Amino acid sequence: MAGQPIDLAMGYLNALWQGDANAMALASLGRTASPPLVVNLAGSEVLSVRRVGEEFGRLLGRPPIFRGSEQADALLSNGQLGYRLFGHPRVLAEQMIEWIADWIGRGRETLGKPTHFEVRDGQF
Repeated sequence: MAGQPIDLAMGYLNALWQGDANAMALASLGRTASPPLVVNLAGSEVLSVRRVGEEFGRLLGRPPIFRGSEQADALLSNGQLGYRLFGHPRVLAEQMIEWIADWIGRGRETLGKPTHFEVRDGQF
């Protein structure tokens, strides 16, 4: 929500553009099996929550409010198998951030669904 502090405990994340996630998920249908092949779909970049917050603040003209500090570990996904099977993501974080900031800056509708990026126990 706007004006809410950004929790820094989960100091790092990887994010994947929904279009790339959808393309990889559809491509994975050709690899269905029993037992299933497990493939993590994840962004290829490890992003700093602080730096992402600062970039959104810069683009939206509002300084971010941070709470806490980065912990020594983070829950990240390894998407290497997915990249080998389905290719690398086409949209990188810098472009996603610009698109999202533009969308929000124009007051466009959002789904209002939290990402839970700050959750450290894996329980979403």
